[in-house]
Amino acid sequence: MDIGAIDHLECYVADAESSADFFRDAFGFRICGRGGPETGQPGCRSVLLRQGGIRLLVTSALGADHPVADYVRRHGDGVAVIAVVSGDAHAAFTEAVARGAAAVEPPVRLGGEGTRVTFASVAGFGDVAQRFVERDAADGPFAPGRIVDETPRDTAPGLLTDIDHIAVCVPAGELDRTVDHYRSVFDFTQIFDERIIVGDQAMDSKVVQSESGGLTLTILEPDITKKPGQIDEFVRLHDGAGVQHVAFRTDDISAAVREFSERGVRFLSTPSGYYDVLTERLGALAVPVDELRELNILADRDHWGLMLQIFTASRHPRQTLFYELIDRRGGRTFGSNNIKALYEAVDRQHAAGREPRY
Repeated sequence: MDIGAIDHLECYVADAESSADFFRDAFGFRICGRGGPETGQPGCRSVLLRQGGIRLLVTSALGADHPVADYVRRHGDGVAVIAVVSGDAHAAFTEAVARGAAAVEPPVRLGGEGTRVTFASVAGFGDVAQRFVERDAADGPFAPGRIVDETPRDTAPGLLTDIDHIAVCVPAGELDRTVDHYRSVFDFTQIFDERIIVGDQAMDSKVVQSESGGLTLTILEPDITKKPGQIDEFVRLHDGAGVQHVAFRTDDISAAVREFSERGVRFLSTPSGYYDVLTERLGALAVPVDELRELNILADRDHWGLMLQIFTASRHPRQTLFYELIDRRGGRTFGSNNIKALYEAVDRQHAAGREPRY
């Protein structure tokens, strides 16, 4: 299956302009385009944002009977489309359907010679679609005939470079089926699996990755024989499988946390005791422990090197979707040793009854 890097993520939201303002004001994304009925996109309105190699398309419905409105009613704002680069979107779509994937959007060609873009989508997990994107020119228009590109006023590069991975929660009993779907339909490889126990809660996790390494999904399933936990809560509040968080990669996590905090982003706090044993657990670190403690940054080490990460508090009314910043300094894994600290932090947020706003 011809799958390259992530081309873009499309989020279905209640208000595209408000969501775009959030990504711009909180994380420094630049608005690069807009679309709606007047640009050939009936029934909905979209805003395109970009930073580094990340493109986000936020779309809201203009009427209650639009599919985007149906998605938002069921799940709230969330990632609805994961789009990947393909050398032949039509062939990838045809092959995926032949392998058992449900068709979502048949191939459609936009634009003319030299700027042509082809979109085609099949079902991924839950109500999230996998979109194949074929472009004549990588730096050409995003979606000619649907989105009118704009030149952003701010051309600063920003602190985020690309999407490292996407974390997915699925209902109990669907983990292996979801992994098998990505292996058999999209030729993904399972690269990691783990059973995680946090107190009297437990979950199973498997990581699948495209052959190119361009798309990595961390898939989590609750153990319903244990006490209900955050994965159970996500599945209940989201009403089924969905994207729990998107991990944005940065080359300087300390600078990113400081800047985004000043912009109003609220990050999860970490128990102080976590840092008291950090050097003992990981050895000498490239970043002073006091700096990590001050900024609530988590650290983990694997065979390849160090990985630093932090998670935002959810601003979602259902307390579902949130974001991660990750700074890889050789480390290739996903911070499983930090999950207990993260879950303790999320539990404190829920216990306090907070609904964070930026």
